[in-house]
Amino acid sequence: MSGKNRMLGGFMTVGFWTLMSRILGFARDVMIAAFLGTGPAAQAFIVAFSLPNMFRRFFAEGAFNMAFVPMFSKKLQAGDDPHGFARDAFSGLATILIILTVAAMVFMPWLVWAMASGFVGDTRFDLSVTYGRIAFPYILFISLAALLSGVLNSLHRFTAAAAAPVLLNLIFITGLVFGWLLQADIGLLLSWMVPIAGVAQLALVWVAAKRAGFTLIPRLPVFTPDLKRLAMIAAPAALAGGVVQVNLLVGRQVASQFDSAVAWLYNADRLYQLPLGVVGIAIGIVLLPELSRRLQAGDETGGQDAFSRAGEISLALTIPAAIALVVIPLPLVEVLFQRGKFGPDDTAATAAAVQIYGLGLPAFVLQKIYQPLFFARADTKTPFYYALVAMIINAALAIGLAPVIGYLAAAIGATVASWGMVVLLWLGSRRMGASARFDTRFKHRIWRILIASIVMGAVLLAAQLLLNPMFGAGAWRYLALTLLVGLGMVSYFAAGQITGAFKLSDFRRYMRRS
Repeated sequence: MSGKNRMLGGFMTVGFWTLMSRILGFARDVMIAAFLGTGPAAQAFIVAFSLPNMFRRFFAEGAFNMAFVPMFSKKLQAGDDPHGFARDAFSGLATILIILTVAAMVFMPWLVWAMASGFVGDTRFDLSVTYGRIAFPYILFISLAALLSGVLNSLHRFTAAAAAPVLLNLIFITGLVFGWLLQADIGLLLSWMVPIAGVAQLALVWVAAKRAGFTLIPRLPVFTPDLKRLAMIAAPAALAGGVVQVNLLVGRQVASQFDSAVAWLYNADRLYQLPLGVVGIAIGIVLLPELSRRLQAGDETGGQDAFSRAGEISLALTIPAAIALVVIPLPLVEVLFQRGKFGPDDTAATAAAVQIYGLGLPAFVLQKIYQPLFFARADTKTPFYYALVAMIINAALAIGLAPVIGYLAAAIGATVASWGMVVLLWLGSRRMGASARFDTRFKHRIWRILIASIVMGAVLLAAQLLLNPMFGAGAWRYLALTLLVGLGMVSYFAAGQITGAFKLSDFRRYMRRS
């Protein structure tokens, strides 16, 4: 299979499993919203679950993996003991994470205060500390699983790594069902499900890596020259990851000052994370190893093709999703979340945040496309400097606007900062040559994608007006949303075919060659 088709195949595999994970994640979040609403237990669990995930992005998916994958890919390409390098990295990361986990358990009250100081003085704070201590060991298992996923992705084995998140949501849903049947403490039960899911995810990718010939058994860490270089490359990326987490902390702090806002922003985040996860994360996972191999082989033309196809595929899916989030947020939130303890006021507040996040969705995805250009060249310092600028933008807007517009300031700050980051990444990539520039085919199709998306947005607006009576008629709202989404998809793909935004022949050609 050619490099282009291999990348598309990897994207489709990762995208499919990510979509499954996001769908199950929606089911999980709908159940949590129904059982806990936006009350103290719901907000406490959101903060507790966010803590290990925040550090996971900082250590594993951010700094460590972005430095590890290009180095591992080069060693794999050159046959320079990739197994030994992966084992040393696995052992070193495990050591760091064990120390971090123990420290976090001790200092959990301070971590909760740093994330949600608005909780101090009420039941949300104590619940967050309790839930946080139970959930935090998840970082150990999921970060090691992320490293193993990097190994598998470099070997073009995407399925196990992409399917691992499905386990998390299946375990959560199972726990919620049994908790409801047994009338258990849902918040406490969910907290215990977090580390259990981490163990399951780690076991899945460890077995897959073993079958691929990479049996990684931890040992006492040895600070080899390769690990020293890995640490030097990862350090700026870790700082950049830290800046991103500061942005999240700022948003959470702003939200914690307003009653129920933590839950509103969390649910809005989950909605826009569906297309972001399926498209942006899938592209990022597949693109980094591909670019690393192309650059190692000196293939500038192949690098440009990989970069351009990643941009074309992702924006063809992201731009219409962004327009849908802006145009029809209320029916989406109402049908997906409004039930049980999640009422109409919660729906309206969440929908407003969804619209703002929707405006930033293309920027979030473009970051996933542009950052591998730097990481594949072992340049982690430049994105760090850009992230600092984005952090200042985010903090200024979120904190400055909060007294004026309330919790929505957090969403505005994140969206504007993301677009600022994209502009900086684009400017920085101009010095990298042809491999960092979109090709003629991309430039030919991108404006057609925009036209098709605008047509779809107009269809959605008209269809929503026609279907409004069904949205207020109980169970009929599910059919109404299905019709609305279906009309949007049909109109987009029809407009895309007419304008030439994409061609079915591209997909058929891929299927024949693969």
